[in-house]
Amino acid sequence: MGSSPAPFAEIGKKAKDLLNKDYIFDHKFTLTMLSATGTEFVATGLKKDDFFFGDISTLYKGQNTIVDLKIDSHSSVSTKVTVKNLMPSAKAVISFKIPDHKSGKLDVQYVHPHATLNSSIGLNPTPLLDLSATIGSQNVCLGGEVSFDTASSSLTKYNAGIGFNNQGVSAALILEDKGESLRATYVHTVNPTTSFGAELIRRFSNYNNSFTVGSSHSLDQFTVVKTRFSNNGKAGMVVQREWRPKSLITLSAEYDSKAVTSSPRLGLALALKP
Repeated sequence: MGSSPAPFAEIGKKAKDLLNKDYIFDHKFTLTMLSATGTEFVATGLKKDDFFFGDISTLYKGQNTIVDLKIDSHSSVSTKVTVKNLMPSAKAVISFKIPDHKSGKLDVQYVHPHATLNSSIGLNPTPLLDLSATIGSQNVCLGGEVSFDTASSSLTKYNAGIGFNNQGVSAALILEDKGESLRATYVHTVNPTTSFGAELIRRFSNYNNSFTVGSSHSLDQFTVVKTRFSNNGKAGMVVQREWRPKSLITLSAEYDSKAVTSSPRLGLALALKP
């Protein structure tokens, strides 16, 4: 299965991670603990403006089953059960949230040496149906996705894209928003410590273009610095330090040149894993 194409959601993901991952402008704390049986307990707290959100989750990994249970500060209980090897090259995921009785969903993924198929259906009387597929290989793949709302008998989403990965270069071209916009992404891994990326979005409805460029550089084996610049005048930076094995402290900052009267946005995230 090594040559199988990535799922459609993975097309352009390298650029998305380079330009957006770890940029958090709030205060976040995560504590991960492992039990002797291999069960993982994670406590997360997020302070956004004057509001605080938190959740506690447990993750159990069996030979063919993964159970993820999460309880948040709003007393909602989310459960996700993943069954691998349900049939050759396929896995299924059942998820639901309590007390939202309409949140149940069944996802099935099938992986073929030259194709990947993902399907999802809501477990309610008028479900939302999602289907995505890619064909090709790890180097070049072509795919698309559609969503159908049975309640309104209409397509709520249809996108298509092509991805390319080879020798440190990753590029993608995605037609999204029901054909209303075109997104092009590019990432170049110069060496094991340095990467550069860019994203350009063309919106056909108003002929507006937006772009973002960014970089990631490892100062040493424990410290990573990321930067990004957008045509809307915003500049951001992330400094992430692994101050002990698997424990990270992340500092984020963003300056908006068009909001000269406002202070730069700052964020702090601390992840502890004993």
